[in-house]
Amino acid sequence: MTEQNPKPFLYVVVCAAGIAAGVGRLIAAAQESGWEVGVIATPVAASGFFDVSAVEAQTGRPIRSAWRTPGDPRPFPSPDAVLVAPATFNTINKWAAGTADTLALGTLCEAYGLGVPTAVLPCVGEALAAHPAYRASLVRLGEMGVRFGEPYSGEVQEDGGRPEFGWEAGLALLDRI
Repeated sequence: MTEQNPKPFLYVVVCAAGIAAGVGRLIAAAQESGWEVGVIATPVAASGFFDVSAVEAQTGRPIRSAWRTPGDPRPFPSPDAVLVAPATFNTINKWAAGTADTLALGTLCEAYGLGVPTAVLPCVGEALAAHPAYRASLVRLGEMGVRFGEPYSGEVQEDGGRPEFGWEAGLALLDRI
């Protein structure tokens, strides 16, 4: 929070998973909880995984997915917290390795160094979650103070699909920080 912005500012980092289309639910819940929200998307997520125009209208801010050039103004204030949802296998592993090859990953790597509270709602299938690199990444990020939530609760659907993604679970993690 700053004098110019009395509400805490939440960066929502969106990765390229099919359920990213529902990120508006998370933004609405965050705004109802008193957060101002800015969205940073991986380049692939911003290329069609969610409605960029609708999210920009909902937040009143541009979606960020690329680095700004020197001299360009910062479109968001500094974050009070970061929530990664949905977080993919690729993003989690690159982040844990310290790879900052996109704005989203650079932001996550920097958040640790700045001491910004960070929460994650993974969206990783069982086959990828079984990979040893993923498990090691969860341990490393946990050691960095990153909080992980379980976004899926409830029964497996009749067609074998996952239950509905619990966007609000990430906000509950931030409430505990």
